[in-house]
Amino acid sequence: MDLQTKIILDNWYSTVANTDKLLNSLTDEQLQGDVAPGRNSGVYLLGHLTAVHDRMLPLLGFEDQAYPHFNEVFLTSPDKSGKDMPQVSELRTCWTETNAKLDKHFKSLQPNEWLQRHTSVSEEDFAKEPHRNRLNVVIGRTTHLSSHLGQLLFLKK
Repeated sequence: MDLQTKIILDNWYSTVANTDKLLNSLTDEQLQGDVAPGRNSGVYLLGHLTAVHDRMLPLLGFEDQAYPHFNEVFLTSPDKSGKDMPQVSELRTCWTETNAKLDKHFKSLQPNEWLQRHTSVSEEDFAKEPHRNRLNVVIGRTTHLSSHLGQLLFLKK
């Protein structure tokens, strides 16, 4: 693995581990709270992050989503939309399982496979924009996760 890929993946794994540590320190009741008045709840953010990571599986060409039913609740609808949300315990399990699947696939990739196109870019567009690759998706999702990790920290009391 080249140095740049290692740095990017180390950042991903560190951010996931820090999120896991925080989530494991929060009670289900704390996750029910809003990160700030009028903002998203912790449970919504957990579902949102799980849905985003679950969508990485097909985006990176690994496998189908395990929880496509989360898309409507956590990606296309805002928190407090009235949509039925899974229990916090179920979301915790889905979060863990999704990241374990990503880890398995990440470890199976050869270094050159990180620079292959992701599935939402056509071959023609990829030829013009080779930065639209798997590794760049991981960079973007790490930044996304970091942002929401910062919000979830406000649930610590």
